[in-house]
Amino acid sequence: MVNNTAARVRELLDRYDTADACAAELLCDGHPADAVAFTVIEADLSSRDLTYGELRAESTKFAAALADLGVEPGDCVATLMGKSAELVVALLGIWRRGAVHVPLFTAFAPPAIAFRLTSSGAKVVVADRNQLAKLAPGEDIPADAPWSVVVAAGEPESDGQLALADLLADRDADDPKGAAVAVGANAPIVQLFTSGTTGTPKGVPVPVRALASFHGYMEFGLDVRPDDVFWNAADPGWAYGLYYALLGPMAAGTRSLLLHAGFSATLTWQVIEKFGVTNFAAAPTVYRSLRADAGPVPEGLTLRRASSAGEPLTPDVVAWSQSALGVEVRDHYGQTEHGMFIVNAWADGLREEVPAGSMGRALPGWSCAVLLDDSDEVAPPKTAGRVAIDTVNSPLMWFTGYVDAPEKTKQRFTADGRWYVTGDAGSTDEDGHFFFSSRDDDVIIMAGYRIGPFDVESVLVMHDHVIEAAVVGMPDQLRGEVLEAFVVLRDGVEGTDELEVELQQLVKKKFAAHAYPRSVHFVPSLPKTPSGKVQRYILRKG
Repeated sequence: MVNNTAARVRELLDRYDTADACAAELLCDGHPADAVAFTVIEADLSSRDLTYGELRAESTKFAAALADLGVEPGDCVATLMGKSAELVVALLGIWRRGAVHVPLFTAFAPPAIAFRLTSSGAKVVVADRNQLAKLAPGEDIPADAPWSVVVAAGEPESDGQLALADLLADRDADDPKGAAVAVGANAPIVQLFTSGTTGTPKGVPVPVRALASFHGYMEFGLDVRPDDVFWNAADPGWAYGLYYALLGPMAAGTRSLLLHAGFSATLTWQVIEKFGVTNFAAAPTVYRSLRADAGPVPEGLTLRRASSAGEPLTPDVVAWSQSALGVEVRDHYGQTEHGMFIVNAWADGLREEVPAGSMGRALPGWSCAVLLDDSDEVAPPKTAGRVAIDTVNSPLMWFTGYVDAPEKTKQRFTADGRWYVTGDAGSTDEDGHFFFSSRDDDVIIMAGYRIGPFDVESVLVMHDHVIEAAVVGMPDQLRGEVLEAFVVLRDGVEGTDELEVELQQLVKKKFAAHAYPRSVHFVPSLPKTPSGKVQRYILRKG
């Protein structure tokens, strides 16, 4: 139970926000050596436990190997890896060395990989064997690339590549070159790249002190307890997976499941059932896939907490979760630049009934508001505006700016520095609950009406034939913009003129007569970012 949240926030800051903060000590060495940090599960449901003692020994060897490869504290080391034991060893080795981790999502193509490696100045990239082709010299990857390539599992494919197994085998667990480096609270341990609607991705430095916020969300938002079987199914190639499937659990010393396999609804059900998952977190796409899975829901599920992040939950998923999972899935909101900060919290003392459509309240350690569109004043309740973070009264806030992008940083903060503006539109009610509307550039203005696409999308997915939907504004000479919908149908359902009319009428009936989509496009899938967010700007291009 959360008795005194302010005191707990202070305790977290006292632990992580120190001049001599050492990531390896905070994430690994400070926990009992025999405690299980991760249970790594294979596609056949076999598994192995990784203890903190094992991780300390193996990551010390890798830190020493990085030193021999010329990696100094502050240098960047990238990973192009799935969820595995080797990934955890590599990350802890990077942080033990005092270096900075650059995550590369395994779905990236060579251009995206090359951009991040070049922008970060990475000295080493650790890659799964099935990802090596993306690092081969070609149009995007130079023949004389300045980074070394370490193969995470298996043999190298070309000269110059190194095998992780060989690097570890050649060193001792007490190699002094692998000693943990204390870099201090403000030094970065991660450099993530955000994907925006315009321009190149921006580097987000994540400092050691951000661990206070990540640990806080594990307790306040997710309510992960020592006896929980916790599984965050998000990919560690993007923020929610990295922050809360790896960093948060290690900071809190809580065992976390890692599934070393691709996603499928069937396998997800099997893992939840076999391993007795009690606390589950995932992107909305996962819940929608589970809902669409034709197989029966396993009996005897032990879930007591279910959480979602990445994009707003639609009401149909929330309703389904209560009956199918035995617990409602709760919407949580955050950004790469901050982690989670507005959530429908699960912890005792913070938990309350969720108002329909709400993304929650500000977590302890954070203060947020909705600002007016035309000034930096706080908007009255039920007034649409800009979701913002109060930098003065948010002790857990850690983001101060993008890497080498002062203009982009400046755009995020108000002129006086008081507010960080998220770029998302929303509103609050009289009780301080936040409600998401859309990304600022996704708001549709039609005949003077401000329409958030999420409102229309929530209605479209109510139809039994619809799995997903995205709504965008298209130019219209008369109205300025009109709504067009892109809809993914269930297998075996044909997109007909009759179905288009049904969906239009549904929106008129369930939301507003003026806000129905003038056209409905039936598509096989929606374009998304690696984190699962719909890229509406691509749809607007036609």
